[in-house]
Amino acid sequence: MKRSGPLLTLLAGLLVGLFMLSLNATTGEKPTSAAVQPSPSTKASPSAAPTNPTPPPRATPSATAVPEGVYTGRTDDDSSAVAITVRDDKAIAYVCDGHNIESWLQGDVKADGSLRLTGKGGASLEAEVKGTRQLRGTATVGSGSYPFTIDRSKKSSGLYRANSTVAGAKIEGGWIVLPDGEQVGILKRDGKPSPAPRIDPETGAVTVDGQQLTARPVTP
Repeated sequence: MKRSGPLLTLLAGLLVGLFMLSLNATTGEKPTSAAVQPSPSTKASPSAAPTNPTPPPRATPSATAVPEGVYTGRTDDDSSAVAITVRDDKAIAYVCDGHNIESWLQGDVKADGSLRLTGKGGASLEAEVKGTRQLRGTATVGSGSYPFTIDRSKKSSGLYRANSTVAGAKIEGGWIVLPDGEQVGILKRDGKPSPAPRIDPETGAVTVDGQQLTARPVTP
């Protein structure tokens, strides 16, 4: 009986150990992986709509547009007179030496202050504005070339023209009245030129072969 004591003790210990192993197997929790919730994707905020860019400033002409009016004066060599009338981007010019050389020219005025006029027989005139009261250019009439610088006229000066019939003859007259009162013009009778008689700049009245005519200011 004495030998059975230690065996019983050993057996009891084995049973306790098996019980404890069985208990751990029954109550132990399996590790679980935490469900990782993906964070909601942050949507890119739409970029602000681009504002309308400020348009570049418009280029302005380098030269000044030709002010309307009548410009009169003499050529650089003092041989002839020149008159140019500007209105509504159009121009009419008259070049005359007061004896037998003359030409009527016309054309457009450009926004940059330049103009090119043409007339019969290949006549031409090119000019550009200088400041606000002058035109500088060159007129070509026949075989002659006439540089000029002419000023914007006052009321007393200007460009005049008359067309009529006197004693059965066709009359064509052109006059340039200069600022100092001098008049340069040609009167044609049936195409034959001669120095024009004086006109009254205030009324345009002129007497041709005993008959009174009216010379009118020239505008484009």
